Amino acid sequence: MNNLKTFILLAALTALMIIIGKLIAGQAGMLVAFLLALFMNFNAYWFSDKMVLRMYDAQPLPENHAVYRIIARLAQKANMPMPKVYLVDTEVPNAFATGRNPQHAVIAVTSGLLTRMNEEELTGVLAHELCHVQHRDTFISVVAATLAGVISSVAQLFMFTGGSQNEEGRSGAFTGLIVAILAPLAAGLIQMAVSRSREFEADRGGAELTGQPLWLARALAKLEDANHQGNFSQAQAHPTTAHLFIINPLSGDSLRQLFMTHPPTAERIARLQAMTRV
Repeated sequence: MNNLKTFILLAALTALMIIIGKLIAGQAGMLVAFLLALFMNFNAYWFSDKMVLRMYDAQPLPENHAVYRIIARLAQKANMPMPKVYLVDTEVPNAFATGRNPQHAVIAVTSGLLTRMNEEELTGVLAHELCHVQHRDTFISVVAATLAGVISSVAQLFMFTGGSQNEEGRSGAFTGLIVAILAPLAAGLIQMAVSRSREFEADRGGAELTGQPLWLARALAKLEDANHQGNFSQAQAHPTTAHLFIINPLSGDSLRQLFMTHPPTAERIARLQAMTRV
């Protein structure tokens, strides 16, 4: 099922790029957009973890760090390879996972997560991220982020060019303006459709891995509160990566906030609490 969802998402994002290419430069634009999509998919597969880590200036954590030991214990319990562990220097608590498969996975935490969470809550968060790795969500998520970022950048080009003359000589300015507005939103909606369901699945899997659903529930409550108080500047600079995180890192009245990449935190907490009553 994950492979089918991956194919559908990549096909949809690639098709959107081809449509934009057609509106920019006709048949030649379609070909360029298709080749660009293939190139971005190739890069995302082989270099996705490095790309995202570079965006957030993440640094590796030593093996004697508490986070490394917790992940090692959880990975052993889940019979999974040990992922690499990185730290992002920001006081806003959050975490994400990336990588093309469980053998080449990375889990990154922010310094704010380490200061805000106790060991139980931290374990709940790390188990959630490890489940994303186990479910192979990390590849599809980072490819979506990469392609959506390209689509947004290309669409924004229309704001300055207004599109091109089409094959019949009619001005593409109006069409270009519409694409410039709608393409990033369409890419965001495609991301959202995939990431929302996967957050619920990772919540449930993480809770089952630790055997303590309330650990993650308490962590999510803290994360939600902190997200309203802080400003995650790196995430604001790279909004198409928002769906990678355990909780949406964007803040303020950004246009992308209209299209939330995560389910409501209150609903996630309620589902975790319900697991304790089963």
